[in-house]
Amino acid sequence: MTFNKWDFRYMQMAEMVGTWSNCMREDRKIGAVAVRDKRVICTSYNSSPVGVKSCTERGECMRRKLGIKSGTELEKCYAVDSEQALICNAALQGLSLKNSTVYCTHQPCVICLKLLINAGVSRVIYKNEYPDAFSREIATEAGFLLIQIK
Repeated sequence: MTFNKWDFRYMQMAEMVGTWSNCMREDRKIGAVAVRDKRVICTSYNSSPVGVKSCTERGECMRRKLGIKSGTELEKCYAVDSEQALICNAALQGLSLKNSTVYCTHQPCVICLKLLINAGVSRVIYKNEYPDAFSREIATEAGFLLIQIK
């Protein structure tokens, strides 16, 4: 696939939005941007749910403390994934993600990918790999475009 200047600009935006994450792991500050017709629909980043302390506020990462390998036991984290937050942000604003492209700093996990597919997103363009081969398998079976930008 050939990428254009807009793809790179939206990825830069996702990276910038990811810096707002309250995750204490620098390699897991993840941002997402939903775009349709060259217009940003909404943005998001991974962070703890409203009213729940983040690991940064708690002073330690639960996943690191428990020795959980990346890409496994996804439910054991205080944070809401950026893609999940993106869907929630759009819903709270009454905005549809149908036929949008989501630019994400990291490949979505399988849970997020299934939600994005069912939200009507057309494709995801991501920059960094994530150790979730099942996510790629689901994308292939669904005919969903999951594309890495380099």
